Amino acid sequence: MLVHADPFLVAGILFFLSLVAGMFSVRFKVPALILFLAIGMLAGVDGPGGLVFDDAENTNIIGTVALAFILFSGGFQTEWSSIRPIALQGVVLSTLGVLLTAALMALPIALLPAFDFKDAVLLGAIISSTDAAAVFSILRTQKMGLKGSLQPLLEFESGSNDPMAVFLTLAALKWMRSPDVPLMQMVVTFVVQMGAGALIGLVMGHVACWLIQRLHVENEALYPVWGISIVLVTFGLSETAYGNGYLAVYICGIVMSGSDFLFKHSLQRFHEGFAWLMQIVMFLVLGLLVTPSELANFRVIGVGLLISAFLMFIARPVAVFICTSLSRISFREKLFLSWTGLRGAVPIILATYALTENHPDANYFFYLIFFIVLTSVMIQGKTLAWFARRLNLDAPVRAERIYPLSFDRTPGSGSDETREVEILPDAAIVGHNVGELKFPEGVSILLINRDSRFLIPKGWTSLKPGDTLLLFGERSLLSDVERELSRRIDSRGDKINESNS
Repeated sequence: MLVHADPFLVAGILFFLSLVAGMFSVRFKVPALILFLAIGMLAGVDGPGGLVFDDAENTNIIGTVALAFILFSGGFQTEWSSIRPIALQGVVLSTLGVLLTAALMALPIALLPAFDFKDAVLLGAIISSTDAAAVFSILRTQKMGLKGSLQPLLEFESGSNDPMAVFLTLAALKWMRSPDVPLMQMVVTFVVQMGAGALIGLVMGHVACWLIQRLHVENEALYPVWGISIVLVTFGLSETAYGNGYLAVYICGIVMSGSDFLFKHSLQRFHEGFAWLMQIVMFLVLGLLVTPSELANFRVIGVGLLISAFLMFIARPVAVFICTSLSRISFREKLFLSWTGLRGAVPIILATYALTENHPDANYFFYLIFFIVLTSVMIQGKTLAWFARRLNLDAPVRAERIYPLSFDRTPGSGSDETREVEILPDAAIVGHNVGELKFPEGVSILLINRDSRFLIPKGWTSLKPGDTLLLFGERSLLSDVERELSRRIDSRGDKINESNS
């Protein structure tokens, strides 16, 4: 029983169990978020932990803060060059796609005897957004990637559709409170919120990069504090200016990802870890808020299965096919996009808005949404990799090497960076010693990865096929060196350029 334990001990145990759960999720190919929720539920009032937690308002605040950091990290890890070709298509899916999903869900829900039309609109809005973290967490646990532009499209759509779902949910609640609100007023509110959020995110991204180049903090350990302040200021400034804070932090992250500044890599790694912490906290708290006995209710399970089936097999596919009707996306890719509409933490957080508004059926709505999310993750999540393989859209994921050293942008380093170059079997330098390589001044080999071992290069070190060289130097010089290392031997024993072969 955790109910009588010290709060610090409880928090430490829950975090440790979440870490272990994350390890098991990879081994047994189970979505991590399900395990995080399960730990929270087991620690709750119906579980062995016995903790009593029913504070929907604080859950909403925790979820809002956590989601802001998760979205910023998602933008900060996104390369603009990869999403630029699909940006327009992603915007259509994250706005019109969410609106269509909400509208398509409202119609059949309104036909169920337990709901009126306003309730149906609210539920449709709550479950309208997809979860990128859930999709890619599942793909990572199964060590699978996606071909072509599918991966960046899914990342961009799922990362940018939460602001639309938040707006629709709040608009639906406002409409329930004030049924006479003109439609045009809601349209104007939408334009103002999205426009202000996008503008503030864009400006704050550039301002943050400009400041970080000029405020040379002597203690590198303080840069994470700088990163946290960027997220909080951007979100708060946007909300103060009646903008959408979620959109602002996401765009701010994308702008910073496309810029070059001091300690960028360290800041990205910090925010990636912090986003994982926020996900764990968010799912644990949501799990604590749930009373499992309330889920074991035919009114929740029966209606939830009907709504989930309509969402997975009709609403999401119809919205995807309409939004991609004018694109060059293939039929197989549209099918896969239709099946990747996983619901995650966002709909559960949005359901807490109804709880804080004291909606008469808010408690039932919360458990219904919770069940729909569980159904989506378990059914779609477990079949995602299988479906990608069936459609021949899967791609192998290159294992990222972890080197026993780190490099980051520092004052005076200019455009220096590291780069990995693999030695092909027919490369001209195979069999040559490191001392024979004529690299430009300023370019050097830091390490050689050979058969999962790291070698410190010496002048007499002979290069073998499959070696991966970790190079350091100026970006433009590294490109020349990479081209030289890619030269191979033709049948006459002469060097030829790989790009011309």
